[in-house]
Amino acid sequence: MPSRETVEALAAEIEAGRYVEAIEQYYAEDASMQENLAAPRVGRKLLMDGERLVMSRFRSIEAKRQGPALIDGDFVASRWVFTFTAEDGTQKTMDEVAWQRWAGDKVVEERFYYDPSQTA
Repeated sequence: MPSRETVEALAAEIEAGRYVEAIEQYYAEDASMQENLAAPRVGRKLLMDGERLVMSRFRSIEAKRQGPALIDGDFVASRWVFTFTAEDGTQKTMDEVAWQRWAGDKVVEERFYYDPSQTA
């Protein structure tokens, strides 16, 4: 079960734009991430590489957590709003809920829930 301090530290890394570093520090080696109903991606290195790829497609990505994280034992839920700024300056906003299962102080499973029309 993660402490509130650990969950807040992960959120601070994300809000600071240190997405890859957050995965490296707070995710288990065999962690998985899943977008809605898509197949999960498994393995911290794969998750970090995927994050780098997403980041390379945008001039900037800004993350803002909406309200507090909800923690119940090994489970954490957080609502996020991401603003993606393309090289030409156009922006897209994405509102999502991240549902995580933790083992101790590491995320072992994460699933993102969002309306797929936001990515169009």
